[in-house]
Amino acid sequence: MTNNLSHLKFSIIGGTISSTWIHITSDDIIKTIIMAVLGAVVSYIVSLVLKRIHQVFRMRNKK
Repeated sequence: MTNNLSHLKFSIIGGTISSTWIHITSDDIIKTIIMAVLGAVVSYIVSLVLKRIHQVFRMRNKK
């Protein structure tokens, strides 16, 4: 029984990958890479800004 279920799972996964692979173009991949890099850079910059703001507030509270 479990052998049949594993075959069914792999068949479903394989069919899904095969059907979506046709619709993915190189433009989509490039766009995804650019968006991931942009998101990482923005996240890093925002974390630096928030860290700086936190430091400024801590300095003001100490005085």
